[in-house]
Amino acid sequence: MRPLSPIKTPAARTEQIILFRVSGQIFAVSSASVQEVRGVDSLSGAAKEMSYPALRKVKYFVRRGEHSVYVVNAAMHFGLPPAPPALVFVLRRTRTALLIDGIEKMTSMSRLQALPLAYCNEERIWYRGLTALDQTVVPVVKPDGFLTPDELFLLDASLSQEADAQAKHLAELNAPDDQQDDQQDKQQDEQNTSITQ
Repeated sequence: MRPLSPIKTPAARTEQIILFRVSGQIFAVSSASVQEVRGVDSLSGAAKEMSYPALRKVKYFVRRGEHSVYVVNAAMHFGLPPAPPALVFVLRRTRTALLIDGIEKMTSMSRLQALPLAYCNEERIWYRGLTALDQTVVPVVKPDGFLTPDELFLLDASLSQEADAQAKHLAELNAPDDQQDDQQDKQQDEQNTSITQ
């Protein structure tokens, strides 16, 4: 009779994550969801300012192809004290770039715990769950949790209104020349009419 071979337990599935800092707090994000990491300075040439008071966490956007990518200030998003951001995460499969203070390290997690019931408001949209690393509990963010579909719709509408207002303003700036030309033509016609009479 053969002895029973020990049952092999499957290896825990691990996920590569990036630990990042916002106003002194540590958060984690899946490294697969970060398309690129850039310095804030590299964004300054491409980013355009926008004003949408209802969403103060978004002050800039970047055009990428047909779409706008909105730059979210992570400190404002999480309701933390403001801190000067140094890096930008451009998040994959979203229209969001995230301003952060810095990167702590890259590591892997093998367990993602469900959010406790104490997380009962918008935090449930922000986070995938919690993980424990070096005896510290770290929230793992959802890449698409920084801007909801409704917020994206409102931001797109705001940009469209700004573009319409700029087009109207340019048209008005060019209009006085056209109006002067029309007025001169009208005066010329009146003179020609008075001569022929």
